[in-house]
Amino acid sequence: MTSYIVEADGGSRGNPGPAGYGAVVLDAADRQVLAETAEAIGITTNNVAEYRGLIAGLTEVLRLAGDGAAVAVRMDSKLVIEQMAGRWKIKNEGLRPLALEANRLVARLRVTEWTWIPRERNKHADRLANEAMDAAAKGLRWQPGGPSEETATGPGREEHEAAGQDGFGQTDLFGTNPETGDPGGGRGAGEGPANGRGASGDGSAAGSGAGEDDSATGRGAGGGGYAVPGVTGGAGAARRTGGEVSAPAASAAAEQTRAQGTGWGAATRVATSLLLLRHGETPLSVERRFSGLGDAELTANGRAQAAAAADRLARKPYRLDVIVSSPLKRARQTAEAVAARTNLTVEVDEDLREADFGAWEGHTFTEIQRRWPDELAAWLADPSVAPPDGESFAEAGRRVHRVRDRLVEQHLGKTVLVVSHVTPIKMLLRFALMAPPAAVYRMHLDLACLNLIDYYADGNAVVKAFNDTAHLR
Repeated sequence: MTSYIVEADGGSRGNPGPAGYGAVVLDAADRQVLAETAEAIGITTNNVAEYRGLIAGLTEVLRLAGDGAAVAVRMDSKLVIEQMAGRWKIKNEGLRPLALEANRLVARLRVTEWTWIPRERNKHADRLANEAMDAAAKGLRWQPGGPSEETATGPGREEHEAAGQDGFGQTDLFGTNPETGDPGGGRGAGEGPANGRGASGDGSAAGSGAGEDDSATGRGAGGGGYAVPGVTGGAGAARRTGGEVSAPAASAAAEQTRAQGTGWGAATRVATSLLLLRHGETPLSVERRFSGLGDAELTANGRAQAAAAADRLARKPYRLDVIVSSPLKRARQTAEAVAARTNLTVEVDEDLREADFGAWEGHTFTEIQRRWPDELAAWLADPSVAPPDGESFAEAGRRVHRVRDRLVEQHLGKTVLVVSHVTPIKMLLRFALMAPPAAVYRMHLDLACLNLIDYYADGNAVVKAFNDTAHLR
């Protein structure tokens, strides 16, 4: 059985400063290069970049060999090696989520050794990390085996971007013009600080505070949303496998989309439609508090909002085939209201849950500013940083990407109602629009709002409706 070696590195020019990582996967028998990956990741520290390099390398092994593969990990970061080997404690709370993410990958593999090597023996990974940072400094993104490519979003903060046309969708479902349509307005992810700043139940206010599910905006917390983090292996992280250049599927589809033009062309096939419904009001959204994995129930007003959405979705022109919900009560209660009117059952998908805000759960934005000022500043500055004992936007983005691919694959040509939270919904919208992470600060999602994305078999995605609350008026 083939065994593998991962050599990974990361660096920051300033610590914190512009950062990037690189990783190479080798055949343990002859050190043949099997895969390379690198990415610039914005402003962060050396340690964060090194962990991101490790995560990228382990991800590549899983992609190449699947679960159970034997792998030796070698890095010139004493800190990462000793912490992953369990010999050193993780004292920096900002690194804990990255270590947990790496350990989840390790659990799927058979890691035979954690070995520290001197920098001169880690030149390959070091070179890749520096290539990614050099490219980012020029406004380019790293490409394997060739010149870097221009990127509209700037260095290192891209996530896995869903393939899709940046075009104008049109739909009768939401009353838009059937000829010209409306491009929609949403991008990003976050169920929390609306627009990354305000704090109202919808996260759109421009003050401080935290809203239901909202802390996800990276700045305030209101039902509105937060910043979306870069994701390992995303559009900015191309790879080379077995000597051939292999960009991520999302990036390749994005290139195809750019070649096709503006998005005004006719759809090539029947679409798979995801109707995205945010849950109704909860006590925490009323009080503008961060609400992640806490299992709050709907208020009387929230139940009325869910009923209004159910009434709408039970009538023409809607024809729901499937209802899928987050496991959290506020989402399931909203989904069940629709299911009761449409004679459907509710499927639960764990990946649709809200981001985990850890120690900040139940607190207002102002309270967090007072008690965790340094942690909050780090969280707002870097999507790979998580709240204390919580989940980073980067981690949340990866699972949202998974569930999107899974739903589209399993329900081809159908209309799926997805009942979730601000974070996952904003991420899905941002991916479909191929928008930069900063776009989440321009997005507002009300409680119990509807959004619509159509996915086509040729890789295109079109946002057809955004923050539609006509049923609540």
